[in-house]
Amino acid sequence: MERNTLATRQFGAVAPAYLTSAVHARGADLQRLTELARRSPRLAALDLGCGAGHAGFALAEGGAEVTACDPTREMLAVVEAEAQRRGLDTLRTRQGRAERLPFQDATFDLVATRFSAHHWSDVPAALAEAGRVLKPGGSLIVIDVVAPESPQFDTILQTVEILRDASHVRDYRVSEWRAMLRSAGFQAPAADAWSLVMEFKTWTERMRTSELRADAIRDVFGQAGAEAREYFQVQADGSFTIEVAWLQALAGAFAAD
Repeated sequence: MERNTLATRQFGAVAPAYLTSAVHARGADLQRLTELARRSPRLAALDLGCGAGHAGFALAEGGAEVTACDPTREMLAVVEAEAQRRGLDTLRTRQGRAERLPFQDATFDLVATRFSAHHWSDVPAALAEAGRVLKPGGSLIVIDVVAPESPQFDTILQTVEILRDASHVRDYRVSEWRAMLRSAGFQAPAADAWSLVMEFKTWTERMRTSELRADAIRDVFGQAGAEAREYFQVQADGSFTIEVAWLQALAGAFAAD
């Protein structure tokens, strides 16, 4: 099955679970998006790969005019219903893929993507599209799980991710993000990161991971060395800790660190 079709099918089936997921619905980064919008009146923002729409809701609550874009119709239906429930009349939806956005050049002041990029089939193409639809001087914010710089720990993370979700492509390292943003014509990103605990039962149930695959994830962590288990802070029930980063870059010629 073609990867984009696989992702759309999988996330269409579980769309409501992502609206109520604590990992997606909570976080200081959402408040940060709201405050950013409040400081920029009449901000035209794109929530790219919006999923259940939490980044878009945060921006709209700060006063931004938001377009929530996702390839999955079921996700967009969830976003529309929740935006109506919250009274967010400045948010609208549009179906589309990150790699081929259905918008004219220089449409948005801000493009934000949260917990989506690790599913994109072609990140360089998506970043080029983000740069295309941004106005001159506009900003791109990427919020996503990031892989450790250690090759060993990186491999472990990608393995458990794809066992849990067959549509997973890659959690990129911060160094990879910097290189990809540079190639796409963005300036050097400001970046900061924080830890996030993945509660094993809800993490696997949200994606309807089979018990066979859940057992395989437990085995990957169980067979990992003590150093890796300590890095991921693996718990007795299989829960573990990952790193999430906020990378913010201006569209335009790359400026060296």
